[in-house]
Amino acid sequence: MPKMKTNKGASKRFKTTASGKITRRHSFARHILTSKSPARKRRLAQGVVLDAAEQAKVKKMLPYGD
Repeated sequence: MPKMKTNKGASKRFKTTASGKITRRHSFARHILTSKSPARKRRLAQGVVLDAAEQAKVKKMLPYGD
């Protein structure tokens, strides 16, 4: 069996934690930040763990846990 290929777009967007969960960043945090409240910007700067259904999809794209 040949090695499986990692989806390079997914490897740049998602990270695997030590316990095997998949994390991602929030959207809407790149530009036009003057109209967003400081509390909202703080929340957007934090990462978030994917839902179980989404984790199953992403794990297929990241066979080696990149």
